[in-house]
Amino acid sequence: MEKTYSPQAIEQELYQHWEAQGYFKPSGQGDAYCIMIPPPNVTGSLHMGHAFQHTIMDTLIRYKRMDGFNTLWQVGTDHAGIATQMVVERQLAAQGITRQEIGREAFIDKVWDWKAESGGTITSQMRRLGDSVDWERERFTMDEGLSNAVKEVFVRLHEENLIYRGKRLVNWDPKLQTAISDLEVENKEQQGHIWHLRYPLADGITTADGQAYLVVATTRPETMLGDVSVAVHPDDPRYQSLIGKFIELPLVNRRIPIIADDYVDQEFGTGCVKITPAHDFNDYDIGKRNQLPMIAVLDNHAHIMPVAGLYTHTGEALTDLDGFDGTLPEAYHGLDRFEARRRIVADFEALGLLDKVEAHVNKVPYGDRGGVPIEPHLTDQWYVRVAPLAEVATAAVENGDIQFVPKQYENMYFAWMRDIQDWCISRQLWWGHRIPAWYDEQGNVYVGRDESEVRTKHQLGDIPLRQDDDVLDTWFSSALWTFSTLGWPENTEDLKTFHPTDVLVTGFDIIFFWVARMIMLTMHFLKDEQGKPQVPFKTVYVTGLIRDDEGQKMSKSKGNVLDPLDMIEGIELDDLVAKRTANMMQPQLEAKIKQRTEKQFPNGIAAHGTDALRFTLAALASTGRDINWDMQRLEGYRNFCNKLWNASRYVLMNTESQDCGMQGGELELSLADQWIIEQFNDTVKQFRSALDHYRFDQAASIAYEFTWNQFCDWYLELTKPVLFKGTESQLRGTRHTLITMLEQLLRLLHPLLPFITESIWQRVAPLAGCAGDTIMLQPYPQVQPQQYAAASADMEWLKQVIVAIRNIRGEMNLSPSKPLPILFKNTDATARQRLEQNANFLSALAKLESIEYLSEHDEPPASATALVGRMEVHIPMAGLIDTAAELARLEKAIEKAQKEYDLFNRKLSNENFVSKAPADVIAKEREKLSAAEEALAQLKLQHAKIAAL
Repeated sequence: MEKTYSPQAIEQELYQHWEAQGYFKPSGQGDAYCIMIPPPNVTGSLHMGHAFQHTIMDTLIRYKRMDGFNTLWQVGTDHAGIATQMVVERQLAAQGITRQEIGREAFIDKVWDWKAESGGTITSQMRRLGDSVDWERERFTMDEGLSNAVKEVFVRLHEENLIYRGKRLVNWDPKLQTAISDLEVENKEQQGHIWHLRYPLADGITTADGQAYLVVATTRPETMLGDVSVAVHPDDPRYQSLIGKFIELPLVNRRIPIIADDYVDQEFGTGCVKITPAHDFNDYDIGKRNQLPMIAVLDNHAHIMPVAGLYTHTGEALTDLDGFDGTLPEAYHGLDRFEARRRIVADFEALGLLDKVEAHVNKVPYGDRGGVPIEPHLTDQWYVRVAPLAEVATAAVENGDIQFVPKQYENMYFAWMRDIQDWCISRQLWWGHRIPAWYDEQGNVYVGRDESEVRTKHQLGDIPLRQDDDVLDTWFSSALWTFSTLGWPENTEDLKTFHPTDVLVTGFDIIFFWVARMIMLTMHFLKDEQGKPQVPFKTVYVTGLIRDDEGQKMSKSKGNVLDPLDMIEGIELDDLVAKRTANMMQPQLEAKIKQRTEKQFPNGIAAHGTDALRFTLAALASTGRDINWDMQRLEGYRNFCNKLWNASRYVLMNTESQDCGMQGGELELSLADQWIIEQFNDTVKQFRSALDHYRFDQAASIAYEFTWNQFCDWYLELTKPVLFKGTESQLRGTRHTLITMLEQLLRLLHPLLPFITESIWQRVAPLAGCAGDTIMLQPYPQVQPQQYAAASADMEWLKQVIVAIRNIRGEMNLSPSKPLPILFKNTDATARQRLEQNANFLSALAKLESIEYLSEHDEPPASATALVGRMEVHIPMAGLIDTAAELARLEKAIEKAQKEYDLFNRKLSNENFVSKAPADVIAKEREKLSAAEEALAQLKLQHAKIAAL
């Protein structure tokens, strides 16, 4: 083995070998175990969230593969409708071309060309993370097989009246000209206003206090052109007499009714709310409850239309609404929504109808891609009628067929599913699964898998047909992911073998958008042999977010994004700054981001390798909680890899070309050998339990503790006395234990640390008598019957003695290499036997000069003392330390510690500081005070001990 561990020298070459040899494929043997990758967008690159989830998935799949399961980690990417279309449109714009100019077919060709050029970015990054997916089965949500599945589902749902077309309110992006999902809406807090507008009462009526108008408060005055009523709470005594009366709507001179609805908060504002069902989601619901008409005043570009759209509460078109034909005041025709707002407010003021204006901080919904405020917009869209699907999907979680980890996310799932709305599945894009519906010249719609089927099924002959221009929401195709990737609608062997899948690893933010929809559609279309609906997966493991070291969400706008590949391969400071400030939405923050990056990473980011990154992510994976990224932990686990490498070199140096007992011969196992075998067996039991319960943080902690502390720090040191002067059988026993324990440890660690374990195992396996070409196809360590319980207890006791002696060395400032005389008192028969039988271990690890036993009546000389149970451990101090010099050193240290303590104490006693400083600053100062107090107490105690000698 190379003297120094270098992940760059081994990782990529190993992965290429694994892939070329086909080690990631299902074995065809054993019970099936399948994980479906949440398909990353083909437009993107992997971020820390991907690295986190992929580490968890790969850990599970490697663990199960080694445990004899027939494993499949299904890989693929999502076509990412809006994101991908935007990328290609920007490329065309750079050439001065629009997609409309080249037409739909040519544009789609351009998208496929771009996908072919850049689609490999994310897959190459996955390889760099060590993802052991079956690349030969890689799928894409727009490939032929998945497209057929999408059409099949759409047609069947339509035939069952579970898909319909209707006019309803949706999130509309005026820039991108498409409906978008709630997940693509980002609420931004900004300074705005609330306008209080006076709406005159009709027919000469007045309020209870004599006013001839009602005051409504709104943040969107421009939508008042589409008001259809004013609502009050039914129990509000101020307005009960007005319910059923009318308002004269200013500017448009329409009469609108005053209605009662429980939604209205009578304590907020004046208790009167303008109702505009075509431009507000809450108003839309009120309108449906009260069967109010809808008046749409904004077009697709969010400009005021000359003639408003008139509709019933169910979306049917009207030509007339109580004498109103939809014509809007000419002064506002074609105005952008914000200019219309300014003009309308000015006109209200001119009419004396502007009651007041208040400053107001509100959250405005923006499209995360288009970057402009979204509009609640009334359009014709395709919908899935989800209520009957949701009922079955909810029951699957209630009865335990699907379990969430952690369990509390079930409540989030239930809350969504029990208040579910029909799902808008159409998007006004060109890139995506085009809706399989055709229209004749009269507007009749026909749904089928293709045009030929439509013509045959409906006997349409050669009449002109036009296919729907819309495409399906990306979530529609990804909702079929667990079964479409396995060959459905054909009943393939893969489908029969690997479905339902085992675990889905995903974030909480898409439980509704993806997880719930997968459950609904899978259970509707797939049945088991008894005809029972089949779940898509048995467990949903929900991860938290990866945040930066200050707990902030990572985002490009904040300039705090960390690229997992930078931590694997390293990056210079200038390159890191350039990456963080490239394509910023807010260039004015560039200097701030540069300063912060330079402070956080003054020397850039060093290369740590994939294994260190994976182990860190696993160690931080406390179930369901968000993670604050910690570079120090990453450094620590890079050191852990070094420790494992160096320990392996020690083992190999003492076993290569040596008799390790593999060919026979007597094996005499030392106490240390027996102890480490028991320790490892207990570690296997704990590690397996942690992985089986998705406690990756505990698994990492268990692996770290055994490897670093028990195996490296204790066992390897305990082997040195045997290797230095043991008998032949003792040497053979210890060498055998060294090599077999290391080989088993490598197998235990492999799911978390695939590269370093494979690299070392290739050297260790022949010595340990292992057959096979790769560690990943070796059997995973099993829990064995306990063999050496007594030896384990003896060794743990002996460790306490060694630690006690080492502690005295530290307290007394004695050199670790200086041999010490030891006196033991109160040794019972068991303690005496343990000490005498293991004197070689004790002398070697505690660096002893001599061992002497005192009777219970003997008085030891002036000594530093420790207790192990009832047994006293004495180290005579005569000749070991210069008492006066040591006391003088301690007195200086006490003086310094006292000054530090007084400094922190004064700071926290200052009321001015405590009242003004942030809570986190005060907390840190209190931690410093506590640490200083403890250090001072320890020094004083040590001074007292030395003074008493």
